[in-house]
Formats: sequence, structure tokens, C-alpha cells
Amino acid sequence: MTSEMPIRAPSATPVDDAVLPFEVSALDVRGRLTRMGPALDEILTKHDYPAPVGKLLGEAIVLTTLLGSTLKFEGRFILQTQTDGPVSLIVVDFHAPDRLRAYARFDASKLRDGQDSAALLGQGHLAMTIDQGADMSRYQGLVALDGGDLEDAAHEYFLRSEQIPTRVRLAVGEEFRGGDEPKHRWRGGGMLMQFLPKAPERARQADLHPGDLPEGVAAHVVVDDDAWAESQSLFGTIEDVELIDPDLSGERLLFRLFHERGVRVFPMQEVRAQCSCSRDAVAAMLASFAPNDRADMVENGKVVVTCEFCSSVYKFTPEEAGVEKAG
Repeated sequence: MTSEMPIRAPSATPVDDAVLPFEVSALDVRGRLTRMGPALDEILTKHDYPAPVGKLLGEAIVLTTLLGSTLKFEGRFILQTQTDGPVSLIVVDFHAPDRLRAYARFDASKLRDGQDSAALLGQGHLAMTIDQGADMSRYQGLVALDGGDLEDAAHEYFLRSEQIPTRVRLAVGEEFRGGDEPKHRWRGGGMLMQFLPKAPERARQADLHPGDLPEGVAAHVVVDDDAWAESQSLFGTIEDVELIDPDLSGERLLFRLFHERGVRVFPMQEVRAQCSCSRDAVAAMLASFAPNDRADMVENGKVVVTCEFCSSVYKFTPEEAGVEKAG
């Protein structure tokens, strides 16, 4: 017994801070589209980031949302970069099914006009960690950052770790609002698309470069499957403005891309900005420090701890922080 899939026009209503899974069965393609507004703006405005740093961190948040929202259990997906560039550290923490927090560490003296995301990152590595909880082992994948941006790193990760033909697009920008006091807010968008044919040999990719290929020997080349070649061609037409346009719904964008082949969407998954810090959690962290370390943290009769993610400030008396009284 079979039932026909419902066919309807794409919704014209834009939805922010959500992930929209989709499928193009005629091309053996599945993917996810995210449009981010208030949640992204809330995270980025917690800190006074220079615009290029905010944009880079926003791209990391969009990428983490695309990847972390695939978790089928209440674990965590953590994206972290450590590099020698002006932005030396990025941490984005996605707590399934829907909570996001993030921050970036940067050296303002190294920032220059015109630096793109790749220049801000520099050389180093990107780590993607799946934490399934205290009783389960962690999974971590590492990707070298050697002059590329986060899209390049994501493609390299899927090539080496997942071995699934994958394309990723990320876009982040500032929307300016008029009025007596012009303000701006951050917007972001991204799409992940994967080729998942039933016959695995159709998804073959070129072998990884061995690093010591003898001179004159041709590298291994695999011609893309026609369906995947068509999918990538359509995917390549996406423009940044389409991913962040507040008036363009995600369903309409997918229809623009794949209407000739037919695209199916699944229920949206909402995401929100929410830090996991609390006074109790900070107190527990302080309790894990050595007594001398806790004593060194006392300034002006208080122990003050600021959350790097959300900038919340927690103040403790020496007694509350477990600092022993002298003599």
C-alpha cells in the first residue's frame, strides 16, 4: 500500500533560527538549510567584536548549527578552532536538540582592513567533537587549517572523515535598520547538501593524495555521477544575499534551486541562543581548584568569574568560594 506525498506551494513566510531538512530524491540528494536571525544576533552582540571577527564567528555558528542539528540524542556538538591568526580561538557549543552558545578570542593588534575569514584564521586546526554524555566515549575529527576558510575545512572534513560527497555554503552579514538611532543586527544562513545514492559505488570520490606520488604519475580521478554533478551546479548558483535575506523563506529558496526536480521538506528544527552557565556550575568549578588558586582569585574582597560565552558575571565572597581564612 502506497500513499502519494502531499504537494503544495512553498511557504512564503520566512522563519529564522530554524533548520529545514530537505530531500531531492530525483538527484539522490539530502540536506539542511538554516536561516539565523535573533539567536545569532544575541550571541554576537554579547561581546564587542569587530565586524570581521563577528562575521567569522557567525560563520562558525551557522556551520555548527547545520552539523549539530543532525544529532539524534541529547548530546553536544562542539566546533573549535585553534590557530596562529588574528582570531586564535573559536568555540561553538551546540547542545542538542536546540541550544547554542559561542565565543571567539582575537588579537586586535593583528587585525587589518580587508582580511577575509581565511586570513583571520591563519594556520592551525579545526576540531569537531561529538560528546554523547558522561558514560559514552567522545568522537573527534580534526582538520588542518592552512589558508582556507570554514567552508574549505568542512569539505575537507567530509572528504577525509565521512567520505560522503558534500557541499557547504555559509553566509553572514549585518542588516542595518534606520530610525533616529540607526542600528544593525546580525543575520546568517547556510546550506549543507550530501549525495546519498542507494548504490554506494555511485558516490565514489577520488583517492586522497598520498603525499609522495612519483613524478609523472597521474593522480586518481573519478568523474562525478551525473546527478551529483547537476546538484553541485544548482548549488553553485546560491548567492550570499539569498541565504541571509530576511524576506526570502527557506522553502522558496529551495524551490528556486530544485523545483524542476522536485524538492521535499521535513519539519523544521528550532534553535536558540542559551548559555549553560549558572551560579551553581561556577561554584562547582571553583571547588575543583586548589586552595591556593582560589585564594589568588580574591580581589577587593570578592571572587569574580565572567562567563566567556555569555559575559554573565558571578560574584562570590571568599567564604562562598571556599577560600580558607588566613591563620
